[in-house]
Amino acid sequence: MAAAPALRDSARAAAQGARRALAGSFAALSTWERERGRLRVLANVGELAPGEREFPDDEAYPVHEFPEVVEFLHEQWAGGGEPGAWVEFAEGGPREGAPAGGSYNHQRVAALRRRGRGCCVVAPIVLHGRAWGELYVARRAGEPVFGRADVDFATVLAAVTAAGIAQTERLAEARRLAFTDALTGLANRRAVDMRLDEALERHRVDGVAVSLVVCDLNGLKQVNDSRGHAVGDRLLERFGSVLSLCGAMLPGTLVARLGGDEFCLLAVGPGSDEVTKVAGELCRRAGELDLGEGVAVGVASTGDPIGPVHSARRLFRLADAAQYRAKAAKSGGPVVAGRHGGADDPVVQLADSPEPPPGPERRRFRR
Repeated sequence: MAAAPALRDSARAAAQGARRALAGSFAALSTWERERGRLRVLANVGELAPGEREFPDDEAYPVHEFPEVVEFLHEQWAGGGEPGAWVEFAEGGPREGAPAGGSYNHQRVAALRRRGRGCCVVAPIVLHGRAWGELYVARRAGEPVFGRADVDFATVLAAVTAAGIAQTERLAEARRLAFTDALTGLANRRAVDMRLDEALERHRVDGVAVSLVVCDLNGLKQVNDSRGHAVGDRLLERFGSVLSLCGAMLPGTLVARLGGDEFCLLAVGPGSDEVTKVAGELCRRAGELDLGEGVAVGVASTGDPIGPVHSARRLFRLADAAQYRAKAAKSGGPVVAGRHGGADDPVVQLADSPEPPPGPERRRFRR
């Protein structure tokens, strides 16, 4: 799996900074994937050898080929020391800064020779008290080899890199929380608003189809009142899983909980017929849940005759109106805006009316 964009960019910046600071010709930053027992390269910078890419999709090396990533750190800590860097030479010289009894790594030496590099300095990256990965900087064959001062400097650079990665992870987690519904793990309304604005810009520029499927989960109040909110939350989570499964049928679709018992799918690219088919499958699967009373689903798509869509508000109002009609009619399938008469479609007229229809069960259309 490719690295997340924020981590990938941080890795590139850290590797580039270390390469320049240590006068290297090449640098890489890798992370230790414990569950897979491997070092995975996040970024390569500088002079790339044949087969090396700046952001490799799956360049990884078994940890057993580089045991110092684990053993070196543990041995240092067991002796009361701190993790430090060491040097490898293409000619197989001793490792400067290595623990007592360590032997040179023939895989690294072979890689240096194969790629025309004379030496490298390797610095473990420690995050939250655990080995996270490594910073690797190399020089060309024939250039001065790294010395003791370079080893000490690489150790400091690895610590700075660890602090930067920790900050990147904190920001990524804050962003995830800001755009994620805590109960279901789906996207939230803020994420939908952002994605919908971007999608409609693509629609205006390139004519890309944008479809919104709004769902109102039936029977949640009755479940909460009769069986408790914990059971109601379980219904929301189960429906969220069904919605996610159906959303996966439309590549690139955003699956979200808008709040309360309202959910939506935002599809960018697939045609309205394809979206409507998936909405029908959603109705069928929701009806099979052993909790609740199915779902009311409304669909609004720029691929249907609904008139120009210049704003996210109008597309939401159309999907809302379609969902209202589905709920009022106790429809077992989706209601699609514009499918019955274009501008004269009752759903379109309802959405474009200045006031929402009366009735205690109807929430006001989104503004």
